[in-house]
Amino acid sequence: MKAVYIEAHGGPEVLTYGERPEPAAGPGEVKVQVRASALNRLDLYTRAGGRGLRREFPPPLILGGDCAGDVVEVGAGVSGLTAGDRVVVNPRVSCNQCPVCMSGRDDLCPASRFMGSAADGSYAEFIAVPAVNAHAIADAVSYEEAAAVPTTFLPVWNMMVRRAKLQPWETVLVLSASAGVGTAAIQVAKNVVGARVIATTSTAEKAALARELGADEVINYTEEDFPQRVKDLTDGAGVDVLVDHVGADFFTGAFNSLRPGGRYTICGATTGLRAELHLGLLFTRQIEIYGTFMGSKEDMRQIVAMLNRGVIHPAIHQVFPLSEAAAAHRTMEEANFFGKLLLRP
Repeated sequence: MKAVYIEAHGGPEVLTYGERPEPAAGPGEVKVQVRASALNRLDLYTRAGGRGLRREFPPPLILGGDCAGDVVEVGAGVSGLTAGDRVVVNPRVSCNQCPVCMSGRDDLCPASRFMGSAADGSYAEFIAVPAVNAHAIADAVSYEEAAAVPTTFLPVWNMMVRRAKLQPWETVLVLSASAGVGTAAIQVAKNVVGARVIATTSTAEKAALARELGADEVINYTEEDFPQRVKDLTDGAGVDVLVDHVGADFFTGAFNSLRPGGRYTICGATTGLRAELHLGLLFTRQIEIYGTFMGSKEDMRQIVAMLNRGVIHPAIHQVFPLSEAAAAHRTMEEANFFGKLLLRP
């Protein structure tokens, strides 16, 4: 089968488009013909070997996590899915046997693996995955929309809905509205919860797109002091919940935008991993902090239900042919896009 893989760490030039062995569905697995695969920052970190993701070669590694496609083969012991089903794949594979998995907190599974970094992923024509990681999608949902869901909506759902418990009468601040997580957070906060949404971004064009997604107010942080603007928009109170996926560069301003008793949620750190936390403000203002990496299988089930009902519509910037994965990686590195970048085999 055709696939995009790496045999060494480096820049986009190390991505190879070529032939790799076609997988088969083992016991408890389904084989999926990939129709769309989404890019994530994790793909770039894995390719570069940064952030603890350096590995030994050989064997080559097929990149890619999120994907959607058609079930073409069902392994022994699988029920609920048949050949021909249209599915979206949750790229985080847990053991389903340890105490946290059995308790429903499989997002904490110590043996979990991520497709495309710890195992071959979805930059390919076919992939074999545990059947419990494949969720049926409605005919009205495109493969591209479905593939854009898991790694953006899972942490957002985990942070805002399950853990911080955002309420309809509350206000949420979403940092970097143009990124996949930002676009997902706006939609979950507005379309699912019904909360007031304030978002930040860097250009007037991105601000207009964020408003189209549902943001009530958008702050251009290149032109305004965003913490002060947040205070102005909330009559000095601050926001109830903050969604951060960018990290160090914005941490202080974001933290200062919370009201007393507010909840700071974070699932990424694209601008840097280290920030200074004022512990006195943390406890005197009674701030809660939630760190999240992806979400649980139950989170995914609920998200797919919202997708199938048309409540959420992932924002898609551009779809590249699988053979142009290097160009897609360069576009992601330039950060001049709104929503998700995808590959189509």
